[in-house]
Amino acid sequence: MSERHQQVEDAVLARRERVNAALPEDLPVQKPEHLYKATRYLLDAGGKRLRPTVLLLVAESLLDVDPLSADYREFPTLDGGRADVMAAALAIEVIQTFTLIHDDIMDDDDLRRGVPAVHKEYDLSTAILAGDTLYSKAFEFLLSTGAADDRTVAANRRLATTCTRICEGQSLDIEFEGRSAVTPDEYLEMVELKTAVLYGASTSIPATLLGADEATVEALYNHGLDVGRAFQIQDDLLDLTTPSEKLGKQRGSDLVEDKQTLVTLHARQQGVDVANLVDTDSVDDVSEAEIDAAVERLREAGSIEYARNRAQELVQSGKENLEVLPDNEARDLLSGIADYLVEREY
Repeated sequence: MSERHQQVEDAVLARRERVNAALPEDLPVQKPEHLYKATRYLLDAGGKRLRPTVLLLVAESLLDVDPLSADYREFPTLDGGRADVMAAALAIEVIQTFTLIHDDIMDDDDLRRGVPAVHKEYDLSTAILAGDTLYSKAFEFLLSTGAADDRTVAANRRLATTCTRICEGQSLDIEFEGRSAVTPDEYLEMVELKTAVLYGASTSIPATLLGADEATVEALYNHGLDVGRAFQIQDDLLDLTTPSEKLGKQRGSDLVEDKQTLVTLHARQQGVDVANLVDTDSVDDVSEAEIDAAVERLREAGSIEYARNRAQELVQSGKENLEVLPDNEARDLLSGIADYLVEREY
């Protein structure tokens, strides 16, 4: 691991610990205990806390605050006030967890973060309620930051719009499963809605709460959109190129399940018969040799290079949007996280 990547991982870890410590304070297990245990279950199972980390880093950069002494609960605003940016960070994290719970229900997935999915550990009805509770709690948290009323309204509007767009993206993703003629641009639009808008909320909401001007808020939102799309493209690539033991699932599962990705959509445009690259409908039956051969065919078509280049272009665009922030360590870490997301190996 490079020194740069180590710095990024250390920064994420330090803020993740702060977020993890705050979660039990703001989301305690209370009555009815069965519901709140289910609500906390996936949060307690782990996670990188990447989105709340970038939210905190944006706040640190805007005010040029020393993170070692930062009081996220009483964070200075640009006009001399105070705001609880940790509450905003928790709002983002619980929305992310809400989407995971409902995704697992729709896909009937068994595992998440190395533990049984919420609907498997509890039951379907409890899992739906747990997701809905997290969704509601996010707005409670964002209403409790103590920021000026107009900023609080704007931040909540951003989060509400984000949740609507996530649902639109999920709907498109489901629609694409029944379509063969999906273009790379359509896929990128779906990824923006389903994945990237929450990164955009993570980077723009702290700027709103702390009183940044509209140009700064929108530049930071665009940073999140670009990086979020690049993150998903890298996930597509990792499914093909990372060994199964590192991925934590069968390599090439997207191919086996005939999922639409930027790689396979580009390959179809080059005349590759993607549906028959692997001769099985089950991830349990596919061999490493079959996946190797399929990946090589995609590489020959230029599809892997195309996706990798597209991710790098998005990251570069996203990093340019960070120029609205003061030139300090926090901004440098945000840039490093963007690079890390497309350079990671799992």
